[in-house]
Amino acid sequence: MPRRKLVAGNWKMNTTRAEAVALAQGVAAGVGASPKCDVAVIPPFVWLDPVAAALKGTAVQLGAQDVYTEPKGAFTGEISPAMLLEVGCQYALVGHSERRHVIGETDAATNHKVHAALEAGLHVILCIGETLAERERNLQERVFQRQVYAACAGLTDEQFGRLTLAYEPVWAIGTGKVATPELAQEAHKNIRARMALLYGDNIAGALPILYGGSLTGDSAPGLFAQPDIDGGLVGGASLKADSFLKIVAAAG
Repeated sequence: MPRRKLVAGNWKMNTTRAEAVALAQGVAAGVGASPKCDVAVIPPFVWLDPVAAALKGTAVQLGAQDVYTEPKGAFTGEISPAMLLEVGCQYALVGHSERRHVIGETDAATNHKVHAALEAGLHVILCIGETLAERERNLQERVFQRQVYAACAGLTDEQFGRLTLAYEPVWAIGTGKVATPELAQEAHKNIRARMALLYGDNIAGALPILYGGSLTGDSAPGLFAQPDIDGGLVGGASLKADSFLKIVAAAG
């Protein structure tokens, strides 16, 4: 069975409330009732509620940029999986490179978040990828195995069915640099091979792997044509409906 593509827009720490609602409405209108791929937007926490209202009854799904490991309690500033579900989220983004390299999140913390989100019933978009220094030392395959093994330890087959990987070449995020389709395909193929070694061919074959690294409407068609690239995690280009919809169209 072919893997269905997903295009998810990570708005990061951008948009006002009015901009977020207008952007969500624009995306929903452009996607229509029956898109050929899954589509999600991932706004800042504070805009989840109004964006959820704007998306109600549309084909566009809602995601959160992070999630905490506990269901409730004295954890100032954190957001639980249950809260995300209540506001209407279907997805949680976990292990984004900015969480790892800017905030300092560890592989162990990423694993706890993956478990908490999946156990609550969310779908998880798990980000992995190498830095420029790691790539220059030809360590990317070791990085893939370490990050995947650490983040996915202890998952059940059912939970793998609600997991999507997003390959982020960290050296390409926000730089305007994009891995060529051939380089991206090589990385995705290697990630899928690592998943097969760790968890078996069935899980590896069914697992969607997105590309996320300064993805644009111009680069998307070549990338999405690759056999192991199943859509994209979009950053800057997701902040305007027209540019995001161009990427969605390329996935169809």
